[in-house]
Amino acid sequence: MRPLRTLPLEVRALIAVAFMVALGFGLVAPALPLFAREFGVGKTAAGAVVSAFAFTRLLVAPFVGRLVNAAGERVVLAGGIGIVAVSSLLAGFAQSYWQLLVLRGAGGAGSIMFSVGAASLLVRVTPNHLRGRAQGAWAGAFLLGMIAGPAVGTVATWSLRAPFFIYAGTLLVAGSLGLGMLRRSELAAPQRNPAAPMPLRAALRHRAYVAVLAAGFAGDFAVVGARSSLVPQFITDELDLRQGWVYGAFLIVSLVSGALLLPFGRTADTVGRRPVIIFGLALGAVGFVLLPVLDGRVGLVLAMALLGVAGAADSVAPGAVMGDVVGGRGGTVVAAFQMAGDLGAILGPIVAGAVADGAGFGVALVVCAAVCLAPILLVLAAPETLRAGGPLAHLEAAHVAGVDEREAPTADSV
Repeated sequence: MRPLRTLPLEVRALIAVAFMVALGFGLVAPALPLFAREFGVGKTAAGAVVSAFAFTRLLVAPFVGRLVNAAGERVVLAGGIGIVAVSSLLAGFAQSYWQLLVLRGAGGAGSIMFSVGAASLLVRVTPNHLRGRAQGAWAGAFLLGMIAGPAVGTVATWSLRAPFFIYAGTLLVAGSLGLGMLRRSELAAPQRNPAAPMPLRAALRHRAYVAVLAAGFAGDFAVVGARSSLVPQFITDELDLRQGWVYGAFLIVSLVSGALLLPFGRTADTVGRRPVIIFGLALGAVGFVLLPVLDGRVGLVLAMALLGVAGAADSVAPGAVMGDVVGGRGGTVVAAFQMAGDLGAILGPIVAGAVADGAGFGVALVVCAAVCLAPILLVLAAPETLRAGGPLAHLEAAHVAGVDEREAPTADSV
């Protein structure tokens, strides 16, 4: 694809790795709760196996940020892929529920190592003017992998253990291909005299960074987490539609998001990061409100399309702002950004489900809309990070000089 040819070789290598990792994850995710049920546990315990992965990611993330700063992105990325591969392989041999729970949780530690290492490296090797497009392509690779995974997952029809073994194999391919390309890269190589990584407390003084922490949390809470758990139940229980409509609704979200990732990335690199974030959050809120208001198939299709737009914006612009703030090395800053999203993804299904149980689907969906709208004021109050002189050029200079953001000169927003 022509848009990918404009990106550095290192970014394309990371995109290839992301696709293979997501392919394996999409393969395992549908089979995981079914495999857990084979050990005689109930639905709650089966769900705990799914949550263990995300919980471990959140728990380990602060330490991974420091590890990236100390050992370098490429080492942490490779180590994370290795841990997920081994844990997946062993999970396929699990002989009890508790073995499966522990091994899946261990995979979460490797997953956050991969995520933070890869995201940090993506920030460092991508030129400022291509950062939005790189984020879009990176997110697109994950999306395509997640779509392709269930198709490959037809192997689960004859064995629920097989997906875990195949997942380990896709990770081996990802590590061999992607890391082989990165090993020959001068940009991806550890820096001989690297600049000091930005401390988290310095990043938190930037209003733009605080705004995208809130935006990332809101997006993963509502557009990712709550949507994934609430919408299927709304379709079958409230709209009284067949299960096929659930898959169709999710397919609409994926197709719309996939089509808009690169255009949104280009817009974020040319017009600005802030308009993309605000547009996505606002349309996400509208999508949640339309679900109970426009009752029926037409409302469902329209709402899912709007949530697909919101998902694409959330996958591109907040990450680009985070990269603008970091400028160079920033393992802990990147890890905190990942943690905000993970926390949202964990709380979204729980909170939305509790509200739906107590007050009904309509109120739960309105709560999701409110969560989407909540960060917009923070985003509006924050400075635009894409500037003619380069993203946050004045802030990067201030960071090197040890000057607070509030003392640094500012420019008009785009």
